[in-house]
Amino acid sequence: MQLTDTHCHLYWHKFDEDREAVIQRAIKAGVTKMLVPGTTIETSKQAIELAEKYPQVYAAVGVHPTDAETLSQDNFDELYKLAEHEKVIAIGEIGLDYYWVKESEKQKHQKTVFNSQVQIADALNKPLVIHLRELNDATEGPVFDDLFEMMEYWFNKWLYLNHPLGLAPGVLHSFNGNIDLAAKAIKLGFCLGVTGPVTYTKNESHREMIKNLPLHRLLIETDSPFLAPVPVRGKRNEPAFVRHIADKIAEIHSKSPVEIAEITSANAARLFTWGD
Repeated sequence: MQLTDTHCHLYWHKFDEDREAVIQRAIKAGVTKMLVPGTTIETSKQAIELAEKYPQVYAAVGVHPTDAETLSQDNFDELYKLAEHEKVIAIGEIGLDYYWVKESEKQKHQKTVFNSQVQIADALNKPLVIHLRELNDATEGPVFDDLFEMMEYWFNKWLYLNHPLGLAPGVLHSFNGNIDLAAKAIKLGFCLGVTGPVTYTKNESHREMIKNLPLHRLLIETDSPFLAPVPVRGKRNEPAFVRHIADKIAEIHSKSPVEIAEITSANAARLFTWGD
């Protein structure tokens, strides 16, 4: 079984003591590709360093919405140069976060920073890895409205210009919106990332949403070291555990884990192309 983990923060300090072993465990578990998204300029550089070291690892570069205030014109130019690297296959982790950032002016700034990073994706034809989190982890609300308003502008522009991102703009990472918002995202061409919470006992409504989504738009992600799935919930997450997410999606969609691994890996290959 060949798996793809499309979101893991392998540079995180929790991996400092055994990062090599973590990556080797993932490879042994059948994870053939791992995408490491940056959240700051510095971690974007670290993601690239890992991608240069391991053929199975690829990088995305970007500034996370909770770090939006760290992006200036000077380091924006630096971010653009990082994005040109051959093993950088996406722009992310970027987006909007109204869970941690509640002040309206800071939310407005997040939107400005997000839009500036979409411009990098537009110029380099690299898809987006988008973080989206509402206040109180609600499954609908202003954060979704604001993101879709901006992306509808870009989507229509890309379609008009016959830009490749008009067909495959990116992925909504660890998507936890409702089914109506999921349908809206799919209409805009997005894939939806599925993470550990799909395995949590009390998350039946989330599983019901996943059941009603087309498999060809799903990606599996660990978000390591966060969101460890059942049966390893409470432990440090790592890419090898992506198989538990594949197993749960297989159960939900009445497929075999091998089929889900094949489908989600093919979805990732279509979106990211892995530098080809």
